[in-house]
Amino acid sequence: MIFNTDRLHRILDRADELMGRIEQALPPQPPPSTPKGEAVAWRWRRIGQRGGGFQPVRHPATVRMDDLHGIDDQKAELDRNTRQFLRGLPSNNALLWGARGTGKSSVVKALLRAYADDGLRLIQVDATDLVDLPDIVEPLIDRKERFIVFADDLAFDADDAGYRALKAILEGSVAGAPDNVVVYATSNRRHLMPEFMEDNRDTRAVDGEIHPGEAIEEKVSLSERFGLWLSFHPFRQDDYLEIVAAWLQRLDGDLAFDDAAREAALQWALARGSRSGRVARQFALDWAGRARV
Repeated sequence: MIFNTDRLHRILDRADELMGRIEQALPPQPPPSTPKGEAVAWRWRRIGQRGGGFQPVRHPATVRMDDLHGIDDQKAELDRNTRQFLRGLPSNNALLWGARGTGKSSVVKALLRAYADDGLRLIQVDATDLVDLPDIVEPLIDRKERFIVFADDLAFDADDAGYRALKAILEGSVAGAPDNVVVYATSNRRHLMPEFMEDNRDTRAVDGEIHPGEAIEEKVSLSERFGLWLSFHPFRQDDYLEIVAAWLQRLDGDLAFDDAAREAALQWALARGSRSGRVARQFALDWAGRARV
């Protein structure tokens, strides 16, 4: 029999092509069902209907507590609560609510950087995946690390499954969160849900006291399960400029925050309709980059 090398190579190439197509057609494998490796932060990722798993974050955010200005009281309170949690002392789940871009998410990330060496770990969960909370906390039981389950930018409708799951894991379920798990959530809404004028129609007065209707009671019932409430308000102009100056100093210590920079920073905020820490950092990045160019 004559051995045709060229034909064999064509067959092998065709087989490789078919295998590649088959691999692309197969659904991706879900991440591990328990936090593994040396990571200090994970994302909970759901793959279709195949369940979810823990995906390690290779490069956690590098924000530091000293980078966050204008929210000293909020930082101190959350830091105190977190230190209690790390020491196994009584501590609370925390809700950070208020104006956008004021550092709610950043302060949680800064805590991870500050206390990772002390055993603090973070698991970020999207609002759409909160229905998986029981599966998320179950493998954390009896782990020596202390875990923050971080739910960022929450906003619910009354019929969201994640809304019910979060209520249950905070308080109300026979299987609550283990002692080494605390929930930190951020939201632009104080009660995490939209509030409508019609919700007040059922409000009634009894013996001179105001009694909210059932719709309002339902919306308050989730937020009040967080023992620690921290409010973040829009910054004053002086606060905003102070944050800009601090970011410019960090980005380029030789860059002066002169009258031209102040005027540009104010115009930048005016164009975006916000004097927030996020806007201040964005301006500083732009201004420092322009200076180097």
